[in-house]
Amino acid sequence: MTTFDPASTRKSLFRALLDAADLHGGGKLILEDPERSPLSYGRLILASFVIGRRLAAESRHGEAVGVLLPNVNAVAIVILGLSAFGRVAAMLNFTAGLANLRSAARTVEIETVVTSRRFVETGKLDEVVAGLSAGDGEGARPLRILYLEDVRAEITSFDKLKGLLRSWYPRLAHSRHALGPDEGAVVLFTSGSEGKPKAVVLSSANLISNVRQIEAHIGSPPLSSERVVLNPLPVFHSYGLTGGLMLPLLGGMKAVLYPSPLHYRQVPKLAKAVSASILFGTDTFLQGWAKAAEPGDLDSVDVVVAGAERVREQTRKLWEASSTVILEGYGATECSPVIAVNQTFDNRPGSVGRFLPGMEHKLEPVEGLHEGGKLLVRGPNVMAGYILADRPGILAPPEGGWHDTGDIVTVDADGFVRIQGRAKRFAKIGGEMVSLAAIESLASALWPGSTHVAVSLPDARKGEQIVLATDRPEADRGALLAYAQQQGYPELWAPKAVLVLSSIPVTGSGKIDFAGTAEMVRQLRPLL
Repeated sequence: MTTFDPASTRKSLFRALLDAADLHGGGKLILEDPERSPLSYGRLILASFVIGRRLAAESRHGEAVGVLLPNVNAVAIVILGLSAFGRVAAMLNFTAGLANLRSAARTVEIETVVTSRRFVETGKLDEVVAGLSAGDGEGARPLRILYLEDVRAEITSFDKLKGLLRSWYPRLAHSRHALGPDEGAVVLFTSGSEGKPKAVVLSSANLISNVRQIEAHIGSPPLSSERVVLNPLPVFHSYGLTGGLMLPLLGGMKAVLYPSPLHYRQVPKLAKAVSASILFGTDTFLQGWAKAAEPGDLDSVDVVVAGAERVREQTRKLWEASSTVILEGYGATECSPVIAVNQTFDNRPGSVGRFLPGMEHKLEPVEGLHEGGKLLVRGPNVMAGYILADRPGILAPPEGGWHDTGDIVTVDADGFVRIQGRAKRFAKIGGEMVSLAAIESLASALWPGSTHVAVSLPDARKGEQIVLATDRPEADRGALLAYAQQQGYPELWAPKAVLVLSSIPVTGSGKIDFAGTAEMVRQLRPLL
């Protein structure tokens, strides 16, 4: 078991890659995608210098450059190439829609977006990219679109020679351009479901710290350099970026990228083909992969790291036939993202494990809540700050270094964290705080294999009322009320109505779209 050393994080992201190459050897194969053409550390560093120099010619030192790419080798090369020359990778969510992408570009003052013609065509993003390049006449400036196919075509033999020379003396070449460890390295964007997206600026020290914290917490052999990590989660989200890309690259594990977690049959087949031993996913995706897998597809996977949403009991049962261990964790984009995670040697299902080393936490009391509180955290992985849509380009650091997660949690005597739900996902009924997540868990226990979302609506008499939206065709309130009483839950917790939908909306990353579901319930309320 290693220990977390904060001093080891005081470097740029690209410098951390160079250190990893020195430790594990420049010839070690470290990165692969569905094209099945693996890159070694040496080739990754060379490609980063060559591509990075071309991108640097189109941008200023310290500038945020938009990255609109899927999970393929090129996205890692672009991120690291930008870091090599002191630029900031602004990771654009290509599922967010044109309006949110324009807002993101305005917020961090993006002038250039790097993408791929092949990706734009395959992803049917022609109109989105055309809209970004045209602007909107309402404050969204036209953006310069750089296609990687064009960038590669313009690379000369002289460019390759300069890249090769830089790769021979990488620290010297990088030192002329490197941003400081506390300056922005990557920008991610929060969901725009409740307004315009906020930009989250993560420094090199934030990202490297989170990698080193995870390594110290989970330890080896689970994270030994012989392991192969399969990451189908998009790197425009912090979970896919840090856990699925930076953790293996900086830790000597081979990272295999796949463009979409929604390809339920292909992901297990790739896991078998590359002998993946670690898989990153969410509950939704874990269910999909396990159900679609053919015998033997997932046999090599012995550790699954699950985050972003609660792992349901039926998901664990799908995986329990194998020797796979599901390590449920918890994080936030603003924390790079991991805050807590279970460990192979001390794994408690139902919890999200203990806090990572180097993190402080405190719980703020919530009126009407008798146990736990709202979680605030502080540590080296907590973001450099937000950039808000109404203050473009202005970094707002977290006050006192504390990030308010907005989550209600309990922490037991052994330090294990249990998520009760978002502070916004509690209803106050008759003066009592009722967890919407707990009601969803209750419904899942009664009707496993279905998706359930509890929605809070205003109520003139009790303050709020709860409606359960579900895709279970035979679901009704009477059955749920009877089951709740059997389990010892007060009648107060029973939804006032159960609304059966043909399907529950999901976000582009595959998580339940709570805001979209709530809007559907509000629209259908007169029918209840």
